[in-house]
Amino acid sequence: MPQPLNIWLRRTALVSAISLSGLAVMPAAMAATLDIGVTGELASFDTSKVSGGIWESQVLMDVYEGLVKEAPDGEILPGMAASWDVSEDGRTYTFHLREDAHWSDGEPVTAADFVFGWRHLLDPKSASKYAYQLYPVVNGEAVNTGDKPLEELGVEAIDPQTFVVHLNAPTPYFIQQLSHYTTYPQPLHSWEEFGQEYVDLDNIVTNGAFTPVQWVSQSRITVEKNPEYYDAEEVALDGVRYHTIEDRNAGVSRFRAGELDIMREYSSSMYSLLKEQIPDATHMAPYLGSYYYVLNHRDGHPTTDARVREALSMAVRRDVISEQILQGTFLPSRSFVPDGIADYDVQTLTFSDADGNDITDDMDARMQRARELMEAVGYNQDNPLRLRLRYNTTDEHKKIAIAISSMWRPLGVEVELVNSEATVHYQTIAQGDFDVARAGWIADYNDAENFLALLRTGAGNNYGAYSSPEFDTLYNEAAVTMDPEERQALMEQAEATALGDNALIPMLYYVSRNLVNPALSGWDDNIEDDHPSRWISIDE
Repeated sequence: MPQPLNIWLRRTALVSAISLSGLAVMPAAMAATLDIGVTGELASFDTSKVSGGIWESQVLMDVYEGLVKEAPDGEILPGMAASWDVSEDGRTYTFHLREDAHWSDGEPVTAADFVFGWRHLLDPKSASKYAYQLYPVVNGEAVNTGDKPLEELGVEAIDPQTFVVHLNAPTPYFIQQLSHYTTYPQPLHSWEEFGQEYVDLDNIVTNGAFTPVQWVSQSRITVEKNPEYYDAEEVALDGVRYHTIEDRNAGVSRFRAGELDIMREYSSSMYSLLKEQIPDATHMAPYLGSYYYVLNHRDGHPTTDARVREALSMAVRRDVISEQILQGTFLPSRSFVPDGIADYDVQTLTFSDADGNDITDDMDARMQRARELMEAVGYNQDNPLRLRLRYNTTDEHKKIAIAISSMWRPLGVEVELVNSEATVHYQTIAQGDFDVARAGWIADYNDAENFLALLRTGAGNNYGAYSSPEFDTLYNEAAVTMDPEERQALMEQAEATALGDNALIPMLYYVSRNLVNPALSGWDDNIEDDHPSRWISIDE
């Protein structure tokens, strides 16, 4: 039976465990400090050094604030910018900063802090993985490659309260993008005093609702309410502790023991049990995320052959993975851009036999065609193709990798599974040391461009080194197209091109899975799964 709601609401320090089929739930002590379990550790409070984990976004959105911020439901609201103007051609944005915006040391947040933050991200010395997020800014790419000096980046501090951005072309998603941590300001005065050490715990100043006070490596980060935040009176919490818990099952146990108010992500295998026993705490919702397998297009790898790529993708039973292995906690996908992206119709991968007949819904015909393709390359049971498949260590990724291996075996494919923790995994595949690799992408903003950018020639997160002049041309044309319908059509053609090339193996759409104490207010499930702590309160 489910936990009674009043168990959660009366949060006292000492309670006895309430057992449910061997699983206990113990309410945490009443406090104004929120305890959140996150599945990885922040790389740095320097936004140019962040590796891209969703756990990093959670921390950074709490301690910094950009020109805009997100409401609990994901709506974009004014942040450091009280207002802004857009030129008629859509290429120039003028932001008017709040006069009451301050860093945690009391210094004002100025336009110069945004100029510095954006230049710092694009500085080749920073080597930011996400520098491309600012390529829509005039000279953004040229500055990042070192072809132009930082001073020629298309941003200006007209005066302390006026920040101007010049874009290469109208960019429909630009305002949404400004909620992402790549666009946060960085404190110029602190950098001038401390240099690279400006984000050390003893020196750091932040402009968000909270500011860091403790960091125990591989354990937790603690932040406290920032009294200098312009809206501090409306922030209910005294602080937040982010606990690094890579083992999702351990996170569930700690949540049920009352040690956590929120666990950001639980294992799909736990969903049915959790939904039965603590339904009010168990959240699952649509999410803008794509789970896929990267195929290595570099010379010397068997996946450079288009027939091999097509056969491997054709043999994947996405419905089985979604429904039987993952209990419906992911949705089957044959597109790279996830369903639900604004102003976009996802393009879907289809499969054909040798005569061009559509066999997408006929699994037997797909397997026969996949074997034919492999035979044409010279691979079969007697001469198997040996592939190295890398994945980062979680139960879900392991189950999927094992299932995929068994689906490929009838094609004459022998798979060596190689797993490592997330940071090592992504570093390894970025270096090209794999044949096939698990990857995922969660939307930084609600626009198809955010996914398609991963497939551009030379893009930092283009792990498979896919390169298509046709795709690049379509992508680049979309980037400078003012007409929304024409832009949408170009992006859809770009995705269709990549799918036709079998650039990767689309597999699943993500759903967000969180455990949330029902005694919390201010948490709204939303399609981007962003939940700033400044909106959250603990009800007595």
